[in-house]
Formats: sequence, structure tokens, C-alpha cells
Amino acid sequence: MTTDVAISAGRAWILAARPKTLTAAVAPVLAGTGLASFHDALAWRPAVAALLGAVLIQIGTNFANDYYDFVRGGDTQERVGPIRVTQAGLLAPRTVWWGMVVALTAAVLVGSYLVWVAGWPIVWIGLASVACAVLYTGGPFPLAYHGLGDVFVFVFFGLIAVGGTFFVQARAWSPDALLAGIGLGALSTAILVVNNLRDIETDARAGKRTLAVRLGPAATKVEYVGAFAVAAMVPVVGVLAFEWPLLSLLALGVLPLCVAPVRTVVGSSDPRELIAALGGTARVVALYGALLAIGLGFG
Repeated sequence: MTTDVAISAGRAWILAARPKTLTAAVAPVLAGTGLASFHDALAWRPAVAALLGAVLIQIGTNFANDYYDFVRGGDTQERVGPIRVTQAGLLAPRTVWWGMVVALTAAVLVGSYLVWVAGWPIVWIGLASVACAVLYTGGPFPLAYHGLGDVFVFVFFGLIAVGGTFFVQARAWSPDALLAGIGLGALSTAILVVNNLRDIETDARAGKRTLAVRLGPAATKVEYVGAFAVAAMVPVVGVLAFEWPLLSLLALGVLPLCVAPVRTVVGSSDPRELIAALGGTARVVALYGALLAIGLGFG
């Protein structure tokens, strides 16, 4: 996608950061903090640091994707969807690369505080998160180009984001942090599924073998619906198996918001139809994380 509209440098950086995707970073931190409150382990400073670090890593990942997809030929003029600033010529490739470096360096600085608070386990979590932010589309074996993007998102924006947020506050692990991570990981993956379904044809032509390219449109749509089903089961299992408060079922309040994007994805035949579904899915992720946090924290 190209653009003939004049866009300021500040606006270009905002586009590169892809604000709609940041819910995938914020929502699991909210859920992990709500779970810490449920376990009487709420600690605001580590929670805020975890939130800042998660957002910086997400922004750094987005900058990396913008840069590496362009240099690898994954982003072309045929692509449908939000503007990619490198491909559109709004920012120079090297400038975007340095933006990635700055964002991930800032994340490391925030992470050093969390290491001081919670110890060496955070070092390994932080190093893996920063490395995979680059290796998602960069490096000799880019994860997204080999069908591993969905696994990356599920693990890092679900299991690790929720579990890590809980750990820096409680200084311990808990099985129900894994459960909450599954719910947020499933929904965050749904954001990627919509994106990859929209780009399935252009990705295939560019040699970007995403899971959607490998599975095909029909199976990818099943994956998308399945992600919502998994997320809906999580608070129910939490109540039954981990004695979560009944108020945690408040997270199921997102179900009405799921109808429109699911209907769009399942019935889609034109990639342009999926642009609205991407925003709708991001809103579901944000609200699910917030409602689960409220239910766990105040139940």
C-alpha cells in the first residue's frame, strides 16, 4: 500500500508503532496484575514497569516488522491494510531500524528494574522477548516467515506476559497464571490471524509462509473462531478449578463484541473486509484483559 497524502514525521512514527496492536501488550499485563491482586500480591511499581516494558517491546517489534518485511520483500504495493511506513516511503529504512533499537533498548532499561525487583528469571524472560522481537521477521530464520508467528504471539503475549507480570509482583509462579495466559494468548493470536488472513495472497507471493498461508483460508478461519472459544473457557475453568471469584466471569462480557469480527472473518472473501475485523479483534482483547483484571482484583 502506498500513499500520496503528506504525513508528518510524528504521524509516521505513530503509524509505525501500530497503536491498535498495543492492546496485545497491555491486556495481559492488566490480567496478570488482577491475578496478583487476587493472590494478595499486588505491587504497583513492578506492575507499571511491566506495562511500560511490554508496550516498548511491542512497539520495537512493530518497528522491526515494518523494516524487515520491507527489506525481505514481504511488503509490496499490492498489500491491503494499514500503511507500512518503510514501504510507503514515509520513513527511511535505516531510520525505522534505529527506532527499533531505541524502543528495545528502552525496554531493556525498564527490564533492569524488574530484574532488581524479581531476580534472574526476568533476565531470561527479557532477553528472550527482546530477541524474538527482532527474530519474528529478522535474522536468518524469521519466525513469521516459517509459520511460527502464531506460536510466538501465544507464548510471549499470553503465557509469558501474564506469568511474568504476576511473577514480578508475587515473586512466585502460580498455575492459574498459566491459565490466564492461555486466554490472553489465544485472543492476541486472533489479532495476528486476522492480519495474516488478510495478507494471505501477498504473503504467499512474497514467500512469507505464515501459518495462514500453510493452512489456507478455511482452516485459518477455524483457528480464529477457536481462539475466541478458548478465551471464553478460561474464566469458567478458573472459577471451577482455581476458585477464582465469580466476578471473573465478567470477562465473558466481551462475547457480544465478538459477533461482528467473527461474522466478518468467517464470511470474508475480500481482504479489505478484514481491516475492520482487525480493529474489532483488538478491542475484544483490550476489554477481555480489563474485565478479567477487574473480576480477579475486585471479586
